[in-house]
Amino acid sequence: SVRLVRAHLEEDAGKSLHEDFIGQTGIDLNRAGTPLLEIVTEPDMRSSAEAVAYAKELHKIVTWIGICDGNMQEGSFRCDANVSVRKPGAPLGTRREIKNLNSFKFMQQAIDYEVRWQIERIEDGKAIEQATVLFNPDTGETRAMRTKEDAADYRYFPDPDLPPLCISEQWVQEIRAQMAELPRVMADRFVREHGLPEYDATQLTQSQAIAAYFQDAVLLCQQPKLVSNWVMGEVSRKLNADELEFEKIPVSALQLGELIKRISDGTISNNAAKQVFDALWAGDVSGVDAIIEAKGLKQMNDTGALEKIVDGVIAANPKNVAEFKAGNEKALNALVGQIMKASQGKANPQQVNELLRQKLA
Repeated sequence: SVRLVRAHLEEDAGKSLHEDFIGQTGIDLNRAGTPLLEIVTEPDMRSSAEAVAYAKELHKIVTWIGICDGNMQEGSFRCDANVSVRKPGAPLGTRREIKNLNSFKFMQQAIDYEVRWQIERIEDGKAIEQATVLFNPDTGETRAMRTKEDAADYRYFPDPDLPPLCISEQWVQEIRAQMAELPRVMADRFVREHGLPEYDATQLTQSQAIAAYFQDAVLLCQQPKLVSNWVMGEVSRKLNADELEFEKIPVSALQLGELIKRISDGTISNNAAKQVFDALWAGDVSGVDAIIEAKGLKQMNDTGALEKIVDGVIAANPKNVAEFKAGNEKALNALVGQIMKASQGKANPQQVNELLRQKLA
C-alpha cells in the first residue's frame, strides 16, 4: 500500500524562454490554462522497483478512466522522485527531489543512482543538502539544479478573491456511480467469475481495450482460459511483431471467439487454429469456418479411418511399441508423432492418445 498525502490541481501559467533569444526573453503560453494533477505520496516506497510499480499502476488508472493519454515522452505523465537514505532503524535522511522523469526506465535508473550517490557521500563523512536535481539519461547521473525549500517556505496563503469551493457528498457519489470499473476491481472479478489466475487477470486489465476484447471473445465462446492464453500469447506476439497498438488489432474479438469455439468443439487443432488466425490477421474476411474449409484444416473425426492409421503405425514401429510396454512413456510420443504425420496433422491428438493407449494395453 502507498498512502496519498493529497492530489491537487495546478494551472500551467506559461514559461520563460532564454536560450533562443539573444538579449531578450521569450514567453511560451502554449500550455497556459492546462490543468496539471499532482499526486503526492507518503515516503512508503523502499526501492526503485517499488516506485516504478506504483507509477505504472497510477499510469494505468489515469489512462483507464480517460483523464490523461499517458504519453510520457510528450510530458502528459511525468514523475518526480524524492530520495533519501538511512541506516536500519534510523529516521529518514535529507531528501533530494529528482524532477521531470519521463520514462519508467529513467525513473528506475535515476533513483538507483541517487541512492548510491547519497550513501557514498554519507560514508565519506559529507552531509546531504536538500535540493532539486535533474537526471541525465546519457550519463546515467543526477546533478543538482537548485537548493530546495520546505513546504513552509512556499508561503501559501488564501486568495481573498476566491470563495471556498464546497463539494457535496451527494455530488461525489453521483460521479462515483458514473465511473468505469477500475482495473484492479475488474481483475479481481476475472479471477472470481472466470477462474483465471491472478497473473492472467492483471495482464488482461492493462488497458480498457484489452479488457473489452477479452470479455467480448469470452461472451461468444465461453472459454475464458483459452481466450486469455490466446490474447497473452498469439495476439500479443503478432502485435509486437507488427509494432501495433492493441486498438489497431486486425482480428476482432468475435473472430477470435469463433476460432476458439472451433478449437473447443474439436473441429480444429491448436496448430490449425494458428493458420486460421494468420489468415484472419492478413485480412481474410471470409470467416473462420470458410477458412477452415478452404485450407482443409478440419480434424479427422472418423474413428474407423483413424483406427486404420493407428494400426498401421503400431505395425510399422515394433521397437517403439516394445519400449512403451517396457515402461518408456517417451516411446508413446514417438508413435503419436508418426500418427499425426500420417494423418497430415488432421487427427485429434487427444483422441490419438486415448486410442493408442487402448490398443497397446
